[in-house]
Amino acid sequence: MNQNSSKVVERQLDAYNARDIDAFMACWAEDAQVFAFPDTLLAEGAQSIRERHIARFQEPNLHGKLISRMAVGTMVVDQEVVTRTFPEGSGTVEVIAIYEVEDGLIRKAWFKMGAPVLDKAA
Repeated sequence: MNQNSSKVVERQLDAYNARDIDAFMACWAEDAQVFAFPDTLLAEGAQSIRERHIARFQEPNLHGKLISRMAVGTMVVDQEVVTRTFPEGSGTVEVIAIYEVEDGLIRKAWFKMGAPVLDKAA
């Protein structure tokens, strides 16, 4: 596993879970792009990524649980289960996150989401 590429992705996930927008953004290149897999552009540039995550970080239950990580060269692939507050309620979603790392920063990311699974009502 490429330790350098994996380290920035690990720092990014830790900052995501801490809802620390500044630490999170320190992992992204200024001209980074975020896509819904395979090619739907969701955010382009650090400011757009920041705005997208400021809203996400308001979710009180937000947490990404790492299931597995692999890296080859500049590419890092995470399998995660993310706890979120969806419009329909609280639940989890399986995610495959693919990161392209260049010069120690995330340059591009692609996210493949599964179907949300809502928590059962008590």
